[in-house]
Amino acid sequence: MAVDKVTENAHRAHQQALLTILKEFDRICKQLHIPYVLFAGTLLGAVRHSGFIPWDDDVDVIMRRKDYDRFLSEAESVLNSEKFYLQKEFSQHWPMFFSKLRMNNTACLEKFHPKDSKMHQGIYIDIFPCDNAKKTLSGKMLQFYASKVVIAKSLYKRGYETKSAAKKAFMLLCRMLPLKPFLSIAKSGSNEINELHSFFAAASSYKKNVYPLSYFANSISTEFEGEKFPIPKEYDALLKQLYGDYMQLPPEEERVIKQHAILVDLENSYEIYSDYRADMSFDVLTKSIR
Repeated sequence: MAVDKVTENAHRAHQQALLTILKEFDRICKQLHIPYVLFAGTLLGAVRHSGFIPWDDDVDVIMRRKDYDRFLSEAESVLNSEKFYLQKEFSQHWPMFFSKLRMNNTACLEKFHPKDSKMHQGIYIDIFPCDNAKKTLSGKMLQFYASKVVIAKSLYKRGYETKSAAKKAFMLLCRMLPLKPFLSIAKSGSNEINELHSFFAAASSYKKNVYPLSYFANSISTEFEGEKFPIPKEYDALLKQLYGDYMQLPPEEERVIKQHAILVDLENSYEIYSDYRADMSFDVLTKSIR
């Protein structure tokens, strides 16, 4: 029971640190007049729990591509860079297809072996782009599969590890393909916008990640952990598309604390864990730095 309490307290401390990052992100967006909304599990938590899903350990926000690009271009001019770091998509030490806002002097070692030793691995929130969808079903499916190539190339370059032979083979195949044509296909939707897609939110399902434009056209403010943040005005329709009967709690045995990372340290920088390997247990990893 004592161990469980320690785990619960550490989990809650992680959530509070994520809230601090989200507040900085929100401050920047307000200062620069850049719209965004809470997304995925964070949106579900806001609506169903007025805060984090109790067993969740991440934060997702989403922005229209034009707003996302402007955020990446302008945010650093007003960012508290002493405390936070903006990890931009396809940057020198971050080969991924989305961006993160990370907290300096912390560690969040995920379950992969980074190929780049200079990759920032502080705790983070995820910032996803939402792109215009093509008008035809075939066009949208082409965007979806093009995004899969981009995602596979990025994961391989980052050092993603999997036991799935099919995933390994697909990543090896995709790493030989050029990035720019597939990225362009996935991003370039119809000029006559009536739908959006979030394939670069690592979508595994096509149907769950194509939305009417209206879902992201307007936002409302709602409570999240005692603060106010924007969510889609049509949050009910969006959450039903993503989760079905989203107000129904999962069975009690499934309400377990998620572990996106093998180690979270709110007091020390990821840089002290230079000997980290993806297959290390928490005990071995912590002993290795003592």
